[in-house]
Amino acid sequence: MNTDFNGATFTITGGTGSFGSTMVQHLLNAHPNLEEIRVFSRDENKQDLMRHQIGSDKVKFYIGDVRDVRSVTEVMKGVDFAFHAAALKQVPSCEFFPEQAVETNVLGSRNVIEACINAGVKSLVCLSTDKAVYPINAMGISKAMMEKFAQAPARKKTTGKTAISITRYGNVMMSRGSVIPLFIDQILKSGKVTITDPLMTRFLMSLGDSVDLVLHAFSNAQPGDLFVRKAPACTVEVLVDALCILLEKNEVKREIIGIRHGEKIYESLLSAEELARSSDSKDYFRVPMDDRTLNYKIYFEEGSNKVSQMPEAYTSNSTNQLTAIEVAELVRNLPEFKKHMERV
Repeated sequence: MNTDFNGATFTITGGTGSFGSTMVQHLLNAHPNLEEIRVFSRDENKQDLMRHQIGSDKVKFYIGDVRDVRSVTEVMKGVDFAFHAAALKQVPSCEFFPEQAVETNVLGSRNVIEACINAGVKSLVCLSTDKAVYPINAMGISKAMMEKFAQAPARKKTTGKTAISITRYGNVMMSRGSVIPLFIDQILKSGKVTITDPLMTRFLMSLGDSVDLVLHAFSNAQPGDLFVRKAPACTVEVLVDALCILLEKNEVKREIIGIRHGEKIYESLLSAEELARSSDSKDYFRVPMDDRTLNYKIYFEEGSNKVSQMPEAYTSNSTNQLTAIEVAELVRNLPEFKKHMERV
């Protein structure tokens, strides 16, 4: 598709979050001739802070909630490109309040998807999570349903001129609510780190990587496509070792507190079934939508041999594992890490 952003108008739902603010800054720097960026969220305080930080007349702020059809419909009028990042993201919170996860992550996403189709938005990218793969918690189940809502219009060929795609990624380093800022603060303030499980593994993706993934989807998506960016990983124990190296702290106590509500030992970005259907383009996996129809008769008469050739799922256990020194170097070069260290 054409990704010429000159004169384009964007909407970012959940736009005051870590991804949204990073994407806004990227678009302003890389595409100075764009028309407008609409930041859509329900938190007026975060919007006010972001307004002063960005300081650009091209960024407009819209108070609203993806649960409210009217506010979503209004913010999508005249929009060319949309990013859907609004979500309830905390696993324990969604475990206690699954009905709220459904309202925001499932029904709210449906509102966004339908508003984009009705407004004739050229491309909508829905941000998903590793927790949607083999989901074991309410947050993951709700995001898996979000993915199904995103692909259903493409499957039924009711998207109009809107290309809807999905990007999926794990925990993003130094994003709001991620573990690295927490570990840094614990090491510096108390000299003790609380670890859920030292052998738990996590992908290591930066905010810049997450922006690149979404832009890759804009440039390459066919309706219903799912995109994943390849990333290295490490154990939580190695991550703590890396931060101790960075902060030059040798005497750090480690308290193992156990896995929280609904947590997984490792992250899965692609199931084995998805990986079997994927194409590999160096830094990214693309999984096309399963476009089979409800006419199942043909699948009893003509099968597939892909199941017998099933690969291992793409997880934080199966990807490249980094050493503490490698992780330290990776974190050291993050702009968000440098900004955080200036504040502590």
